[in-house]
Amino acid sequence: MREKPTVLGREVVAKSRLFTVEELQLRFANGVERTYERLANRGNGYGAVMVVALADAEHALLVEEYCAGTDDYQLSLPKGLIEPGEDVLAAANRELKEEAGFGARQLEFLTELSLSPGYMSQRIQVVLARDLYEEHLPGDEPEPMRVDRVNLRELSSLAQHPQFSEGRALAALYLARDVLTQRGEFVL
Repeated sequence: MREKPTVLGREVVAKSRLFTVEELQLRFANGVERTYERLANRGNGYGAVMVVALADAEHALLVEEYCAGTDDYQLSLPKGLIEPGEDVLAAANRELKEEAGFGARQLEFLTELSLSPGYMSQRIQVVLARDLYEEHLPGDEPEPMRVDRVNLRELSSLAQHPQFSEGRALAALYLARDVLTQRGEFVL
């Protein structure tokens, strides 16, 4: 395993309600020094969760919401922050109820994904949800989210959809499909 760079200096260069930008002065094992910037954790976060919710044996739910980063409505998987005292599976079920209007009787942790490790320390927990039932909880969304479905056989087409651009959601869908395929629960 490689030796991590030595941190020569660390400074917060910008801060907003949502983001902290940190500048790192680093020296690598070969003596090269570089300055990196990253979005740092705010220190009080409990993490985030993303839910692959299966409506049936071959369809997953997508939600449509306004995304300020792209200034457009985008399709993605239900997701959100884990609340204090909440475990990953409870957070997944709550977010599913808030954003898609469904709860799940079966929840399974699949993996943890980083968002952009070159610039961010944040990670998201991916959960598979099955055996859905209708239940809606009020959430923090400013408007109701439209719920859509995607066939797990058509993920390459989804990647071409103009309203679908979130790489971590696509990775989660492929991962869920692969896990189900390996278990013999889904046939491509």
